Amino acid sequence: MAFLVAVVLNLAILPFVIVHLGLAAFGVAGLVTASIAPALVFSNALGLSTARELAQRLEPSDRDDARRIFATSVMLAIGVGGPISVFLLFAGAPLARLGFHLAGPAADDLGLAFIVAGIGWLCQCVSAVFVALFTARQDYRRIASVGIASTVVSTFSMLLLIPVSPYASTFLGCQALGFATGLVMAVAWSRGAIGQWLARPALHRDAFARLARFGIWQVAAQGGALLAAQADRYLLGALLQPQFVGFYGVAQRLQEATYIGILKVGEILFPFFSTLQKESEDRRVDLLFRSSWILNVLAASALGALIPVAGPLLHVWTGAEVAAEAARVLVVLSVAGILGSSANVFGFYLLAHGRSRSNALIAFITGIVILGTSAIVLPSFGWQAAGWSACAGMVAQMATIVVLLRRSFDISGIWPRVIYCVLMPLGIGIATALALRTGLDSAPFHLAPSWWSVGAVASVTAAIIFVVEVAASQLGPYRRACLQDLRAIVTRFVPLKAI
Repeated sequence: MAFLVAVVLNLAILPFVIVHLGLAAFGVAGLVTASIAPALVFSNALGLSTARELAQRLEPSDRDDARRIFATSVMLAIGVGGPISVFLLFAGAPLARLGFHLAGPAADDLGLAFIVAGIGWLCQCVSAVFVALFTARQDYRRIASVGIASTVVSTFSMLLLIPVSPYASTFLGCQALGFATGLVMAVAWSRGAIGQWLARPALHRDAFARLARFGIWQVAAQGGALLAAQADRYLLGALLQPQFVGFYGVAQRLQEATYIGILKVGEILFPFFSTLQKESEDRRVDLLFRSSWILNVLAASALGALIPVAGPLLHVWTGAEVAAEAARVLVVLSVAGILGSSANVFGFYLLAHGRSRSNALIAFITGIVILGTSAIVLPSFGWQAAGWSACAGMVAQMATIVVLLRRSFDISGIWPRVIYCVLMPLGIGIATALALRTGLDSAPFHLAPSWWSVGAVASVTAAIIFVVEVAASQLGPYRRACLQDLRAIVTRFVPLKAI
């Protein structure tokens, strides 16, 4: 529910934002967001470390230890996050002007843009610690409510303020207002529901050591992921005008919204895997690969649905100019997103078992390949080659994961499972989506740029990919487990008698 609300509101507001800001100012806002992104390495790592430690200390007898973990996390969020935010406020704009060659009317309020973006990030950083309390307890209703409230406040403030003040700083300020709302709700709910587990900010040496032991490698992993996610935007900002960053940002927003939705579904596996550390290796491997198959099929169906309708979707959403420039990039980014889904379940498994070093290795290799490929193809082929590097990085990521899977489990016959549960769903999804796109392009008629036609074709595409995936799964040795898992999921939403 939280994902659907966030996607609908974010995608619905984007054309409004582009019309009132213009692509140049929207591109500047994207560059400011990319400049703030390195700070997310710290806040994301802190939130994950806190959630993992608290998930292992839910018993009443562990309350004092959990309170020390929480107090130390809040102290780190404020004590480290505060100076980071101050640095962004004062140094962000001069560095951005130097690195991205920003000038002109679109960048006149760059200083204010960094101020509101830095404050928004600090709210997000502190909020991550409080949300970790709910994540550890798998209280997804409250987590979803915080996310929904943040998105709703941000969206409606954009509707009210951007027409009055059409600047990049206004757009970023509305996002910061949403983050502040999320922080207030997270603090209020945690005080009311689990107030006895809270503590005043303090630095406890033993708690800090536990958080740091997991968090150091998680910082490295987040840094690699940041490099992978922002490499194209950094290079586009350094080499080209801000409007090209705007084109790329529009295409990436659609792909990213769908990809993050799949990732959010997979987040339920993090605390679940954390509780399985005492299970046998066979049991853990079985759950890992079955979860991988489910999420990979879901990712291939959802992201593959964007590929045949990329041009008409961008046309009806943001206009003919953006569609002409960004349709091919959206196709390539969607393919990269499908390939990147191979890392999701395995990444959560590694996090749950404290193996942040492996996650750091995956992210580092992915980021280096994306950055290196971007540095080669962007100057040679222009901004539309941006998605190529993402595909190259995801292929490298998949290869790294396959190697780590083999080294992680001492179980015979693991390769058929890798092929069946990881590689096959992704490959079938990409091939089916590209075949449907080719068939649609070769058809004697052209898809009308209207919401109903785009939605209908995308829905049919997702359904076809899903049916092909399920049919292919019945040709392998794990067909019974696949059907059993699909039936278990369906029964969560449909009464058993109805099926």
